[in-house]
Amino acid sequence: MRSSVRRAGGLVLAAMMSVAAWQALAQVSARDCPQPRFTGKAPDEYYNRKNPFSGTGNPDPRRAQAIFEGTSGSENCAICHGRKGDGRGELSRLYDPPPRNFACAQTVNGVPDGQLFWIIRFGSPGTSMPPHPGLSDDQIWQIVLHLRTLAK
Repeated sequence: MRSSVRRAGGLVLAAMMSVAAWQALAQVSARDCPQPRFTGKAPDEYYNRKNPFSGTGNPDPRRAQAIFEGTSGSENCAICHGRKGDGRGELSRLYDPPPRNFACAQTVNGVPDGQLFWIIRFGSPGTSMPPHPGLSDDQIWQIVLHLRTLAK
């Protein structure tokens, strides 16, 4: 009888651990793609802006990548967002909510260029995304195009 009770208890414990593991995995997956949004809508003057490079393509995709990765001597988006834009940069574990995962198409698609521009320029209140007043408008538009190339 005792061994039956122990076996049953062990099975119950194993089942509970399995459910907990699946729930944790589901939470990580839900966090990764798509991620919940924390930033409000940009003011219309930004939200409705069109990327001047979108019709002609990025004038220099390598330049945009260099800005994103911090190899151009200016900002470094990749330190938080990761070189692949997957939200897993070197500093990403320090932040809650985590940095945005731009490799997730569901995260980026449907977000207007003007909204992305506004977030890069002014940051995202309630998150760790800082403002980037040192970037020129052209640099920000290039980054926006680069973010679109990361989305899969």
